[in-house]
Amino acid sequence: MMRIVTIKFRDAGRRYDFNAQDLELANGDQIVVETDRGRALGTVVSPPREVPDSEIGKEMKNVLRIALDEDREMADNNTARETAAFRFCMDRIHQRKMDMKLVRAEYLFDGSKIIFYFTADGRVDFRELVKDLAHHFHTRIEMRQIGVRDEAKLTGGIGICGRELCCCTFLTEFSPVSVKMAKEQGLALNPNKISGQCGRLLCCLGYEFETYCTMKKKLPKCGRRVEVEGREGEVINQKVLAQKVVVRFGDGHTEEAAADSLGEAKPKDSQRSGAQSRQGENKGETAQPRRRKSGGGQRPQQRKQQGESSSQKPQTKKESPARPEDRPQGDGTAGKDGRRRSRRRPRRN
Repeated sequence: MMRIVTIKFRDAGRRYDFNAQDLELANGDQIVVETDRGRALGTVVSPPREVPDSEIGKEMKNVLRIALDEDREMADNNTARETAAFRFCMDRIHQRKMDMKLVRAEYLFDGSKIIFYFTADGRVDFRELVKDLAHHFHTRIEMRQIGVRDEAKLTGGIGICGRELCCCTFLTEFSPVSVKMAKEQGLALNPNKISGQCGRLLCCLGYEFETYCTMKKKLPKCGRRVEVEGREGEVINQKVLAQKVVVRFGDGHTEEAAADSLGEAKPKDSQRSGAQSRQGENKGETAQPRRRKSGGGQRPQQRKQQGESSSQKPQTKKESPARPEDRPQGDGTAGKDGRRRSRRRPRRN
Protein backbone atom coordinates (compact mmCIF):
# COMPACT_ATOMS: atom_id res chain seq x y z
CA MET A 1 0.00 0.00 0.00
CA MET A 2 1.11 3.55 -0.78
CA ARG A 3 -0.18 6.83 0.61
CA ILE A 4 -1.14 9.10 -2.30
CA VAL A 5 -1.91 12.82 -2.03
CA THR A 6 -3.37 15.05 -4.78
CA ILE A 7 -1.96 18.55 -5.20
CA LYS A 8 -2.07 21.49 -7.64
CA PHE A 9 0.57 24.11 -8.49
CA ARG A 10 -1.72 27.03 -9.42
CA ASP A 11 -5.36 28.02 -9.10
CA ALA A 12 -7.59 25.97 -11.43
CA GLY A 13 -4.52 24.07 -12.55
CA ARG A 14 -4.27 20.38 -13.25
CA ARG A 15 -4.08 18.01 -10.33
CA TYR A 16 -1.24 15.57 -9.81
CA ASP A 17 -0.69 12.63 -7.47
CA PHE A 18 2.43 12.30 -5.30
CA ASN A 19 3.69 9.86 -2.72
CA ALA A 20 2.88 11.39 0.67
CA GLN A 21 5.16 8.93 2.51
CA ASP A 22 4.61 9.31 6.29
CA LEU A 23 3.66 13.01 6.31
CA GLU A 24 0.39 14.12 7.86
CA LEU A 25 -1.22 16.49 5.34
CA ALA A 26 -4.57 18.28 5.17
CA ASN A 27 -6.44 20.29 2.55
CA GLY A 28 -4.84 23.64 1.81
CA ASP A 29 -1.37 22.77 3.13
CA GLN A 30 1.56 24.02 1.06
CA ILE A 31 4.22 21.39 0.41
CA VAL A 32 7.48 21.06 -1.51
CA VAL A 33 7.55 18.19 -4.04
CA GLU A 34 10.05 16.76 -6.48
CA THR A 35 9.07 17.03 -10.18
CA ASP A 36 10.73 16.34 -13.51
CA ARG A 37 11.64 20.04 -13.79
CA GLY A 38 12.98 20.26 -10.24
CA ARG A 39 11.48 21.23 -6.93
CA ALA A 40 8.12 22.99 -6.87
CA LEU A 41 5.71 24.44 -4.33
CA GLY A 42 2.19 22.98 -4.44
CA THR A 43 -1.07 23.04 -2.51
CA VAL A 44 -2.85 19.94 -1.18
CA VAL A 45 -6.25 19.37 -2.79
CA SER A 46 -7.28 16.12 -1.06
CA PRO A 47 -5.80 14.40 2.03
CA PRO A 48 -3.62 11.28 1.63
CA ARG A 49 -5.31 7.99 0.82
CA GLU A 50 -3.99 4.45 0.67
CA VAL A 51 -3.80 2.89 -2.79
CA PRO A 52 -2.65 -0.69 -3.60
CA ASP A 53 0.66 -0.96 -5.43
CA SER A 54 -1.04 -2.81 -8.30
CA GLU A 55 -3.17 0.25 -9.16
CA ILE A 56 -0.17 2.56 -9.45
CA GLY A 57 0.80 2.55 -13.10
CA LYS A 58 3.99 4.62 -13.11
CA GLU A 59 6.69 5.68 -10.72
CA MET A 60 5.36 8.19 -8.23
CA LYS A 61 7.31 11.29 -7.21
CA ASN A 62 7.73 11.97 -3.50
CA VAL A 63 6.64 14.82 -1.26
CA LEU A 64 9.79 16.28 0.29
CA ARG A 65 8.42 18.30 3.19
CA ILE A 66 5.79 20.72 4.34
CA ALA A 67 6.58 24.24 3.12
CA LEU A 68 8.50 26.41 5.54
CA ASP A 69 8.56 30.18 5.86
CA GLU A 70 11.73 30.26 3.80
CA ASP A 71 10.01 28.38 0.99
CA ARG A 72 7.09 30.80 0.96
CA GLU A 73 9.45 33.78 0.95
CA MET A 74 11.33 32.30 -2.00
CA ALA A 75 8.07 31.85 -3.90
CA ASP A 76 7.14 35.51 -3.27
CA ASN A 77 10.52 36.66 -4.56
CA ASN A 78 10.08 34.63 -7.71
CA THR A 79 6.71 36.25 -8.29
CA ALA A 80 8.27 39.71 -8.08
CA ARG A 81 11.06 38.70 -10.46
CA GLU A 82 8.52 37.38 -12.97
CA THR A 83 7.15 40.89 -13.52
CA ALA A 84 10.60 42.27 -14.39
CA ALA A 85 11.32 39.32 -16.69
CA PHE A 86 8.02 39.81 -18.48
CA ARG A 87 8.72 43.51 -19.17
CA PHE A 88 12.25 42.86 -20.43
CA CYS A 89 11.04 40.11 -22.79
CA MET A 90 8.29 42.38 -24.13
CA ASP A 91 10.84 45.09 -24.96
CA ARG A 92 13.00 42.61 -26.86
CA ILE A 93 10.02 41.34 -28.82
CA HIS A 94 9.09 44.88 -29.89
CA GLN A 95 12.67 45.72 -30.84
CA ARG A 96 12.97 42.63 -33.03
CA LYS A 97 9.42 43.14 -34.42
CA MET A 98 8.46 39.52 -33.82
CA ASP A 99 4.93 38.34 -34.62
CA MET A 100 4.10 36.86 -31.21
CA LYS A 101 2.16 37.80 -28.08
CA LEU A 102 3.77 37.27 -24.70
CA VAL A 103 1.33 35.99 -22.08
CA ARG A 104 3.28 35.25 -18.94
CA ALA A 105 6.73 34.66 -17.45
CA GLU A 106 7.16 32.00 -14.77
CA TYR A 107 10.16 31.24 -12.55
CA LEU A 108 10.73 27.74 -11.24
CA PHE A 109 10.78 27.32 -7.48
CA ASP A 110 14.57 27.13 -7.27
CA GLY A 111 15.08 29.85 -9.92
CA SER A 112 16.99 27.53 -12.27
CA LYS A 113 14.75 28.24 -15.28
CA ILE A 114 12.38 30.88 -16.63
CA ILE A 115 9.43 29.80 -18.79
CA PHE A 116 7.90 32.36 -21.16
CA TYR A 117 4.40 31.56 -22.43
CA PHE A 118 3.35 33.14 -25.74
CA THR A 119 0.75 32.80 -28.50
CA ALA A 120 1.29 33.09 -32.25
CA ASP A 121 -0.52 32.23 -35.46
CA GLY A 122 2.28 30.02 -36.74
CA ARG A 123 5.85 28.98 -36.03
CA VAL A 124 8.17 31.66 -34.68
CA ASP A 125 11.97 31.73 -34.89
CA PHE A 126 12.93 32.94 -31.41
CA ARG A 127 16.55 31.75 -31.29
CA GLU A 128 18.00 35.25 -31.18
CA LEU A 129 15.45 36.24 -28.53
CA VAL A 130 16.52 33.33 -26.32
CA LYS A 131 20.15 34.42 -26.61
CA ASP A 132 19.23 37.91 -25.41
CA LEU A 133 17.25 36.59 -22.47
CA ALA A 134 19.91 34.08 -21.41
CA HIS A 135 22.62 36.74 -21.58
CA HIS A 136 20.56 39.09 -19.39
CA PHE A 137 19.19 36.66 -16.76
CA HIS A 138 22.12 34.16 -16.72
CA THR A 139 19.78 31.17 -16.41
CA ARG A 140 18.03 28.66 -18.61
CA ILE A 141 15.25 29.99 -20.84
CA GLU A 142 12.26 28.06 -22.21
CA MET A 143 9.79 29.49 -24.75
CA ARG A 144 6.45 27.65 -24.71
CA GLN A 145 3.70 28.32 -27.26
CA ILE A 146 0.12 27.90 -25.98
CA GLY A 147 -3.42 28.24 -27.36
CA VAL A 148 -5.98 30.97 -26.85
CA ARG A 149 -7.86 28.98 -24.20
CA ASP A 150 -4.69 28.52 -22.17
CA GLU A 151 -4.03 32.23 -22.57
CA ALA A 152 -7.40 33.08 -21.00
CA LYS A 153 -6.68 30.58 -18.22
CA LEU A 154 -3.36 32.25 -17.35
CA THR A 155 -4.55 35.83 -17.80
CA GLY A 156 -8.02 35.62 -16.21
CA GLY A 157 -10.93 38.00 -16.65
CA ILE A 158 -14.68 38.52 -16.30
CA GLY A 159 -17.16 36.65 -18.49
CA ILE A 160 -20.41 37.89 -20.02
CA CYS A 161 -22.23 36.41 -17.02
CA GLY A 162 -20.50 38.93 -14.75
CA ARG A 163 -18.44 36.35 -12.88
CA GLU A 164 -14.79 35.36 -13.08
CA LEU A 165 -13.88 32.99 -15.89
CA CYS A 166 -14.50 29.32 -15.19
CA CYS A 167 -11.13 28.28 -16.66
CA CYS A 168 -9.17 30.32 -14.10
CA THR A 169 -11.29 29.47 -11.04
CA PHE A 170 -12.34 25.79 -11.00
CA LEU A 171 -12.17 24.31 -14.51
CA THR A 172 -9.05 22.13 -14.58
CA GLU A 173 -9.36 20.69 -18.10
CA PHE A 174 -10.98 21.89 -21.31
CA SER A 175 -13.76 19.79 -22.84
CA PRO A 176 -14.81 19.97 -26.52
CA VAL A 177 -17.72 22.35 -27.19
CA SER A 178 -19.84 22.44 -30.39
CA VAL A 179 -22.58 24.60 -31.86
CA LYS A 180 -25.00 21.68 -31.42
CA MET A 181 -24.98 22.32 -27.68
CA ALA A 182 -26.22 25.86 -28.23
CA LYS A 183 -28.94 24.67 -30.63
CA GLU A 184 -30.25 22.06 -28.20
CA GLN A 185 -30.58 24.69 -25.48
CA GLY A 186 -32.42 27.12 -27.74
CA LEU A 187 -29.76 29.83 -27.65
CA ALA A 188 -29.29 32.45 -30.35
CA LEU A 189 -26.47 31.46 -32.67
CA ASN A 190 -24.81 34.85 -32.35
CA PRO A 191 -21.00 34.52 -32.09
CA ASN A 192 -20.81 37.51 -29.76
CA LYS A 193 -23.20 35.89 -27.28
CA ILE A 194 -21.95 32.30 -27.27
CA SER A 195 -18.20 33.06 -27.38
CA GLY A 196 -15.93 33.69 -24.42
CA GLN A 197 -12.95 35.96 -23.82
CA CYS A 198 -10.72 33.56 -25.73
CA GLY A 199 -12.84 33.83 -28.89
CA ARG A 200 -13.95 30.19 -28.67
CA LEU A 201 -17.36 28.81 -27.70
CA LEU A 202 -18.28 29.18 -24.04
CA CYS A 203 -17.24 26.25 -21.86
CA CYS A 204 -20.49 26.57 -19.89
CA LEU A 205 -22.47 25.39 -22.95
CA GLY A 206 -21.57 21.84 -22.01
CA TYR A 207 -22.68 22.04 -18.39
CA GLU A 208 -26.41 21.47 -19.04
CA PHE A 209 -26.26 19.84 -22.47
CA GLU A 210 -27.00 16.30 -21.23
CA THR A 211 -29.84 17.57 -19.02
CA TYR A 212 -31.50 19.31 -21.97
CA CYS A 213 -31.19 16.19 -24.12
CA THR A 214 -32.76 14.01 -21.41
CA MET A 215 -35.66 16.39 -20.75
CA LYS A 216 -36.28 16.99 -24.44
CA LYS A 217 -36.95 13.30 -25.03
CA LYS A 218 -40.03 13.55 -22.78
CA LEU A 219 -41.67 16.17 -25.03
CA PRO A 220 -43.35 15.60 -28.41
CA LYS A 221 -41.41 16.92 -31.40
CA CYS A 222 -42.46 20.00 -33.34
CA GLY A 223 -44.98 19.20 -36.07
CA ARG A 224 -46.58 16.30 -34.22
CA ARG A 225 -50.37 16.16 -33.89
CA VAL A 226 -51.57 16.04 -30.28
CA GLU A 227 -54.86 16.36 -28.43
CA VAL A 228 -55.43 18.89 -25.64
CA GLU A 229 -58.72 18.65 -23.72
CA GLY A 230 -60.51 17.10 -26.67
CA ARG A 231 -59.10 19.59 -29.19
CA GLU A 232 -56.60 18.53 -31.79
CA GLY A 233 -53.61 20.70 -32.64
CA GLU A 234 -50.00 20.77 -33.82
CA VAL A 235 -46.91 21.29 -31.69
CA ILE A 236 -45.01 24.38 -32.86
CA ASN A 237 -42.60 25.02 -29.97
CA GLN A 238 -41.03 23.34 -26.93
CA LYS A 239 -40.20 24.73 -23.50
CA VAL A 240 -37.77 22.16 -22.17
CA LEU A 241 -37.14 23.41 -18.63
CA ALA A 242 -40.85 24.02 -17.96
CA GLN A 243 -41.78 20.70 -19.63
CA LYS A 244 -44.44 22.45 -21.73
CA VAL A 245 -45.21 22.77 -25.43
CA VAL A 246 -47.00 25.39 -27.51
CA VAL A 247 -49.89 23.90 -29.52
CA ARG A 248 -51.57 25.58 -32.47
CA PHE A 249 -55.17 24.59 -33.21
CA GLY A 250 -57.06 24.64 -36.49
CA ASP A 251 -58.53 28.12 -35.88
CA GLY A 252 -55.01 29.59 -35.47
CA HIS A 253 -55.25 29.92 -31.70
CA THR A 254 -52.15 28.87 -29.71
CA GLU A 255 -52.01 27.56 -26.18
CA GLU A 256 -49.37 26.25 -23.78
CA ALA A 257 -49.92 22.79 -22.40
CA ALA A 258 -47.98 20.59 -20.01
CA ALA A 259 -46.45 17.40 -21.34
CA ASP A 260 -48.49 15.27 -18.91
CA SER A 261 -51.82 16.62 -20.19
CA LEU A 262 -51.21 15.81 -23.86
CA GLY A 263 -52.85 12.94 -25.68
CA GLU A 264 -52.32 11.31 -29.04
CA ALA A 265 -54.44 12.66 -31.89
CA LYS A 266 -56.89 10.09 -33.30
CA PRO A 267 -56.82 9.64 -37.08
CA LYS A 268 -60.01 10.61 -38.95
CA ASP A 269 -62.29 7.98 -40.56
CA SER A 270 -61.45 9.13 -44.07
CA GLN A 271 -57.77 8.97 -43.35
CA ARG A 272 -58.15 5.58 -41.71
CA SER A 273 -60.11 4.11 -44.65
CA GLY A 274 -57.64 5.61 -47.13
CA ALA A 275 -54.73 4.12 -45.21
CA GLN A 276 -56.44 0.71 -45.11
CA SER A 277 -57.14 0.78 -48.84
CA ARG A 278 -53.55 1.69 -49.57
CA GLN A 279 -52.38 -1.15 -47.37
CA GLY A 280 -54.69 -3.55 -49.24
CA GLU A 281 -53.35 -2.42 -52.58
CA ASN A 282 -49.81 -2.85 -51.37
CA LYS A 283 -50.62 -6.35 -50.13
CA GLY A 284 -52.20 -7.27 -53.48
CA GLU A 285 -49.17 -6.05 -55.35
CA THR A 286 -46.83 -8.02 -53.17
CA ALA A 287 -48.96 -11.19 -53.46
CA GLN A 288 -48.57 -11.29 -57.27
CA PRO A 289 -44.93 -10.87 -58.14
CA ARG A 290 -44.11 -9.48 -61.51
CA ARG A 291 -43.02 -11.91 -64.18
CA ARG A 292 -40.02 -11.22 -66.25
CA LYS A 293 -40.22 -11.44 -70.01
CA SER A 294 -36.96 -13.30 -70.28
CA GLY A 295 -36.63 -16.97 -69.49
CA GLY A 296 -34.67 -16.21 -66.35
CA GLY A 297 -37.92 -15.51 -64.45
CA GLN A 298 -39.60 -18.87 -65.16
CA ARG A 299 -40.33 -21.33 -62.45
CA PRO A 300 -38.00 -24.27 -61.81
CA GLN A 301 -40.65 -26.82 -62.93
CA GLN A 302 -41.14 -25.10 -66.27
CA ARG A 303 -37.41 -24.96 -66.85
CA LYS A 304 -37.16 -28.68 -65.99
CA GLN A 305 -39.93 -29.61 -68.45
CA GLN A 306 -38.31 -27.58 -71.19
CA GLY A 307 -35.04 -29.37 -70.52
CA GLU A 308 -36.71 -32.80 -70.76
CA SER A 309 -38.50 -31.93 -74.01
CA SER A 310 -35.30 -30.67 -75.55
CA SER A 311 -33.51 -33.86 -74.51
CA GLN A 312 -36.17 -36.03 -76.26
CA LYS A 313 -35.60 -34.39 -79.63
CA PRO A 314 -33.53 -36.51 -82.08
CA GLN A 315 -29.99 -35.34 -82.25
CA THR A 316 -28.32 -35.19 -85.63
CA LYS A 317 -24.92 -36.76 -85.70
CA LYS A 318 -22.27 -34.28 -86.64
CA GLU A 319 -19.94 -35.39 -89.35
CA SER A 320 -16.39 -35.61 -88.23
CA PRO A 321 -13.88 -33.63 -90.25
CA ALA A 322 -12.04 -35.52 -92.91
CA ARG A 323 -8.72 -36.95 -91.90
CA PRO A 324 -5.63 -36.08 -93.84
CA GLU A 325 -5.22 -39.64 -95.18
CA ASP A 326 -8.80 -39.65 -96.55
CA ARG A 327 -8.20 -36.58 -98.66
CA PRO A 328 -7.36 -37.12 -102.35
CA GLN A 329 -3.85 -36.65 -103.64
CA GLY A 330 -2.83 -34.26 -106.38
CA ASP A 331 -4.90 -31.23 -107.11
CA GLY A 332 -7.97 -32.94 -105.52
CA THR A 333 -10.64 -30.55 -106.59
CA ALA A 334 -13.38 -32.84 -105.22
CA GLY A 335 -13.46 -35.42 -102.43
CA LYS A 336 -15.54 -38.53 -101.78
CA ASP A 337 -18.46 -36.51 -100.47
CA GLY A 338 -18.37 -34.27 -103.53
CA ARG A 339 -17.07 -31.25 -101.65
CA ARG A 340 -14.21 -29.22 -102.94
CA ARG A 341 -11.00 -29.55 -101.03
CA SER A 342 -8.27 -27.04 -100.68
CA ARG A 343 -4.81 -27.85 -101.83
CA ARG A 344 -3.27 -26.73 -98.58
CA ARG A 345 -2.21 -29.28 -96.07
CA PRO A 346 -3.80 -29.16 -92.60
CA ARG A 347 -1.75 -27.72 -89.85
CA ARG A 348 -0.37 -30.06 -87.30
CA ASN A 349 -0.80 -29.21 -83.67
